[in-house]
Amino acid sequence: MSMRSPRASSRRQRIAVAAALVVAALGVPSGCSREPGGTGPHRPRIALVMKSLANEFFDTMEKGARAHQKAHEVEYELLADGIRDEQDVARQNDLVELMIAKKVDAIVLAPADSKALAPACKKAADAGIVVVNIDNKLDAAALAEKGLTVPFVGPNNRRGARLAGEHLAKRLKAGDEVAIVEGLPGAFNAIERRLGFEDAMAAAGMKVATSQTGKWEMGEANEVVGAFLPSHPGLKALLCSNDSMALGAAAALQAAGKLGQVLIVGYDNISAVQERIRKGEILCTVDQHADQIAVHGIEYALRILRERSAPADQETSVDLITAESLK
Repeated sequence: MSMRSPRASSRRQRIAVAAALVVAALGVPSGCSREPGGTGPHRPRIALVMKSLANEFFDTMEKGARAHQKAHEVEYELLADGIRDEQDVARQNDLVELMIAKKVDAIVLAPADSKALAPACKKAADAGIVVVNIDNKLDAAALAEKGLTVPFVGPNNRRGARLAGEHLAKRLKAGDEVAIVEGLPGAFNAIERRLGFEDAMAAAGMKVATSQTGKWEMGEANEVVGAFLPSHPGLKALLCSNDSMALGAAAALQAAGKLGQVLIVGYDNISAVQERIRKGEILCTVDQHADQIAVHGIEYALRILRERSAPADQETSVDLITAESLK
């Protein structure tokens, strides 16, 4: 067995220390670390936390994310989950906590509530986890209170809703009464869509007779619309802030014998509404490309992990969907 000289051993130690200092100075991100045992590069683990998977929009979002991961499986792992319904904010907080405990590298979040998820996002950031906000924008004041900046990747909801409202206005005349069926109070996208509808109606001279929440749910919208129809017999249109509520509104109109007489606008472009548009039972909807929103968020998260820099917000596309565009 050969003996190593003290000088050679000391030289090896100096090289090892120098190498360690270089790695520390470069700030190599966790996404580029090695697996235990040095067998290969560590694939970043990206958590996708969504809203209600009972809503076709988020089911489509998850499928798009999984298809992207399958096509890029050497680049990252995906953990995807969602909540039971749109109002289950406590469960969504629990899911974020779970992903923190699992020590994921990044969380891509479509928050059910724009304010209530800010503390969980702060906890994730404090744990060194990259957070990217998709779909429904986190409240700026709530983030500022936590001293937190989170990039947003998603559509301009106000612009999308205005597109639908402007299309509806072509079928109405100034002074006509309309009603808005809003999303969940406190959700940024619910507020923005209501404002977009109001923008279009004000510009065309329509009267918003009532604006009430359907809480994003088909059943809730059915009940709300069914309750206010008798007191607003002159309504010409219902502007619904998502397609689930548009379907609920259609059911309420059908029960009242008014389906086809009162125009309906939706938002999300789910398949069930596409069929209603073809039949003429719903006038239009807005496509914000559910299958791509999470993908954009995941790609942003991977970019941050690679570059260790937070990119600016990214606005994704919205498109009006009508019977003509579905041909």
